Amino acid sequence: MIKSIIFDFDGVLVDSEILAAKAFSRYMIESGYDFNQNEFSKFAGKKTSQVISDLSDKFSINNEEKFYNDIMNIASNIYSKELITVKGAFEYVKNSKRKLFIGSNSFKSRILDGLERVQLKKFFKENQVFSFDMVQKPKPYPDIFLQAINQNNLKKEETVIIEDSSVGVQAGVAAGIKVIGLTAAGHWHEDRSEEELINSGAFTIIKEFKYLDSILGTM
Repeated sequence: MIKSIIFDFDGVLVDSEILAAKAFSRYMIESGYDFNQNEFSKFAGKKTSQVISDLSDKFSINNEEKFYNDIMNIASNIYSKELITVKGAFEYVKNSKRKLFIGSNSFKSRILDGLERVQLKKFFKENQVFSFDMVQKPKPYPDIFLQAINQNNLKKEETVIIEDSSVGVQAGVAAGIKVIGLTAAGHWHEDRSEEELINSGAFTIIKEFKYLDSILGTM
């Protein structure tokens, strides 16, 4: 029986991956680079600093610090105006009887701010939120999920992880926990295949939160 759920944050609880894509696309196009917003899906689940590094290498951008600061300014402005929950996430969290946690490659302060913006913070205490700045290695390493498990004395066989990226799925599998892929967020465009989550080790895929409890009932 599944008693605990660890959610990824971006792209699972909040529909932020599409906003990050918008921020990067705006910056790249305004800077004269040939960049399609849909290309950003390959970076889903990665730390922003890693995305900056990858794009700097690809487009020969020399000043990574300026690149990072410019992106963060653009993204912060977009988030403050457009951040919403993924469809069905608020209702699911509000009505769930299971123990709920967050395991994310984002900063803890950013997660808490995002939770407050979308009115989810009342459902998650700070000790239920686990982030990359709390561990030595981010996803795809299992550290974030293992800390959530160990700190709360959870049983892996009674826990499931909800992820939207191959990086996150890989981390969950490495932690020895079953992972369900969720493709409800805006960055799951028609050119993106669910196979990337299955190939990374996801137990199954759901398109909306409304299907989650029926899947958990079979586990």
